Amino acid sequence: MADHETAGGPKPGADPQMKARILAEALPHLIDYDNETVVVKFGGNAMGDQALADAFAKDIVYLKLSGVNPVVVHGGGPQIGNMLKRLDIKSDFVHGLRVTDKPTVEIVEMVLAGAINKSIVSAINGQGGKAVGICGKDANLLIARKITEMPDPESNIIQAVDIGYVGDPVKVNPEIVEVISRSDLIPVIAPVAISETGETLNVNADTFASALAAALKAKRLLLLTDVAGVLDKDKKLISDLTVDEARQLIRNGTITGGMIPKIEGCIEVVEAGVGAVAIIDGRVPHCVLLELFTEHGVGTIVRRER
Repeated sequence: MADHETAGGPKPGADPQMKARILAEALPHLIDYDNETVVVKFGGNAMGDQALADAFAKDIVYLKLSGVNPVVVHGGGPQIGNMLKRLDIKSDFVHGLRVTDKPTVEIVEMVLAGAINKSIVSAINGQGGKAVGICGKDANLLIARKITEMPDPESNIIQAVDIGYVGDPVKVNPEIVEVISRSDLIPVIAPVAISETGETLNVNADTFASALAAALKAKRLLLLTDVAGVLDKDKKLISDLTVDEARQLIRNGTITGGMIPKIEGCIEVVEAGVGAVAIIDGRVPHCVLLELFTEHGVGTIVRRER
C-alpha cells in the first residue's frame, strides 16, 4: 500500500526512485479508470476532521485531473443534529433513520443542500478543482417516495412506520450529473430528493449514492465509513468479497449489526450493474486514492465475482 503522505502524488524533492515506484503502481489503475465514473459517498469522521476533509478534496481533484469522472454524494447527520439542537427541535430515530417532520425537513434541506454542500464545493475548488453543488431536487435528479414500512432489525418482519419526510428512491434521472461530468466540473450532491407530489424528502446518503451509482453504471461506488471495513470473526479485515461470499457471511453471523444493511446495499448495487462497491475507512488520509490506485486498498470491496 502506498504511504499515506505520498498517496496524493510524490512530494517535491522526494527520492526519484520512490516517485517511480509510486507512479508504476498507480499507472495500470489510472489506465483502468480512464473516463470511468466513480461515485464517492463522503461522510462520517472525515467530514468533521479538517485535515481529512482537505485530503479528500485533493483526492477528488486528482481523480478529475487523471481522467476519472468523480461524483460526490455527501451526508451530514451530525451537522443536522447540531443544528436541530441549537434550534431546540427534538429529533428521534427509527431503525437508524431520523424521524423528519415538516420543521425538521426544512432544517435538513438547509444544512445539507446549503451549508455542507457549499463547504465541500469550496474545499474542492480550493484544491484547484471546479466543483458544482446540487441536490436530488435539481432537474428531478432523484424522485423518492415516503418510507411507510421497514423491516424490524430483530425479526426482519416488515412493519408499518411513520417517520415523516424520509424517502426511498423511486427513479433516478442522471442527465444533469452526466452533463456536469462530461465537462471539467465535479458534481457534489446533497441527498435531498423530491416526491412525485412535490414534497421535499430526506434520503439516506448511502441509499442515495447507491441509486445514483446504479443509474450511472459507475465503475466503482466508494462508501467512506468510520470503520476499517468488513471484519472476520477474529476481527481481521476482509479485503475482498464476492456477492456469494458476502451473503454467506451474513448467514453465518460474521457480518452483524449495522454492517448487514450496508453489505446488502452493496450486493444490490453490484447486481444493478455497478462494477464493484468498496466500504473504505474514511479516517485514513487519501483513502480514495489508496483504494483506487494501489493494489491493496483500505477497506472491503464487494464484487460479483473475482
